Amino acid sequence: MHAIAALDARPVDDPLAFRDIDIPEPDPRATDLVVRVEATSVNPTDTQRRMRVKADGPPRIFGFDGAGTVTAMGDQVQGFEVGDEVWWAGDAGRAGANAEYEAVDYRIVARKPTSLTFAEAAALPLTALTAWEGMFDSMRLSREDSGTLLMVGGAGGVGSILTQLAKAVTSLTVIATASRPDSEQWCRDMGADHVVSHHDLAAAVKAVHPAPVDYVFSSYTPGNIEAYGELLRPFGQIVSIDGGNLDLLPLFPKAVGFHWGYMFARSRYETWDMAQQGRILAEVADLVDAGAVRSTLTTAIHDFTAEGMREAHRLVESHSMIGKVVVHR
Repeated sequence: MHAIAALDARPVDDPLAFRDIDIPEPDPRATDLVVRVEATSVNPTDTQRRMRVKADGPPRIFGFDGAGTVTAMGDQVQGFEVGDEVWWAGDAGRAGANAEYEAVDYRIVARKPTSLTFAEAAALPLTALTAWEGMFDSMRLSREDSGTLLMVGGAGGVGSILTQLAKAVTSLTVIATASRPDSEQWCRDMGADHVVSHHDLAAAVKAVHPAPVDYVFSSYTPGNIEAYGELLRPFGQIVSIDGGNLDLLPLFPKAVGFHWGYMFARSRYETWDMAQQGRILAEVADLVDAGAVRSTLTTAIHDFTAEGMREAHRLVESHSMIGKVVVHR
């Protein structure tokens, strides 16, 4: 089958950053679906992993968002049939969706929204899972919760869907950060109640919301911890999805709860509740089909080749993307 692979670590402007290769079709495990991939989106984790590929290692096939059609399955799969149109976010330890077919554990798959095309659907799984797990697993929010959530990085992939989910399934007030007029408007279109600049973050937030905020979801954490400590109420909570070596001492006086958001944890360790990701995606699909949530696709590249993938990575690495970029057939 055809696959798009990184063979070594190359900058995105190198024409050989990706190659079109032929590899065997995946042999499904007992709990796997084999899916013909129709579309995949590019996330920052794809670009970061591309730059860590070792030249003496195997070809790396990324793509941690997918939408496509089930073509085969293992003998322990439940709830799916050949021909089902599905979406998923995959497993960071396995070959991804940058290929003609992908084998993926059925527990982290759900039927895609019927109202979306494959390209529109592929924009959502990883970011929707990241947002949902951060709000409902880490912060333990419920549908009845109110208060104020600060979304730092509101126009990105995660920020775009988190704002929509927060407005659709909680009573939270959402303050989103953005840095340009077009990204500010995008945040408003996603449902943000207020949009502020990330420059001088504490002052910008206080100008629209003088009271302490209850929750912070952070896509840009290094350099912002002091501002978070100033803005949050005592016993407030932070979810950070960008890692880094952080000095969390400014959060100590308010006993702020700090959580790492890592969507691949369930699949990496095959946790007892791994199937929760499939259930989350099914619930998000229902919200999409009900019109409560929309796709965050903004750029569709109709070129499922190495060159199309390289262009998608270039857009993500520009750090100016609004929403998500998808590569599709």
